Amino acid sequence: MLQSATLRELQQRIDEMQPLRLDERALPTHPALARLLPEATLRRGSSYTVRGSQSLALSLLAQASSSGLWCAAIGCAGFGAEAAAALGIALDRCVLVPDPGDHELALLGLLSEAFTVVVLRSSSRVSPGEAERVAARLREHGAALVVMGEWPRPESALSVTASRWSGLGQGAGMLDARELTVRSQDRRGSRLHTVRF
Repeated sequence: MLQSATLRELQQRIDEMQPLRLDERALPTHPALARLLPEATLRRGSSYTVRGSQSLALSLLAQASSSGLWCAAIGCAGFGAEAAAALGIALDRCVLVPDPGDHELALLGLLSEAFTVVVLRSSSRVSPGEAERVAARLREHGAALVVMGEWPRPESALSVTASRWSGLGQGAGMLDARELTVRSQDRRGSRLHTVRF
């Protein structure tokens, strides 16, 4: 007969080998952005695309970052630390690789093992086979991917269709808010939403 310590050890190993349960896949997501996503949240093991706004892409990782999770940004040469902090990104838990060169997919695979949300601005077209290998690593390590640009078979594709700034008066003042109209395309269809940040 197995001892209780051995049984606990075996149960722990089984739990580690099993995939994440659905409720464990949800990542903290800002409520204003939740309606853009299929299950109202970013999900571990999934990929998302954003076209037309780096701020929108970075906003998708802000809530996870501010809740204590580690994030990374690859290929985002225009990453502004002050703007990222204003979005809610914890800079002390965010790694930036502004120019990965030809190694962006290898680096993405490596960073997905240690970081919960990774943003990628890809400089090359990714084949479905490469995307599937990345997806397997995302599922294995419980990471989410937000790609600025094209990516095969994303969980949700977000495209900015209109943008409007506010705050300027009659030639004076400061820009203080941005309103985006975003088309969200996923397996449930296509919808238009307005997001203000």
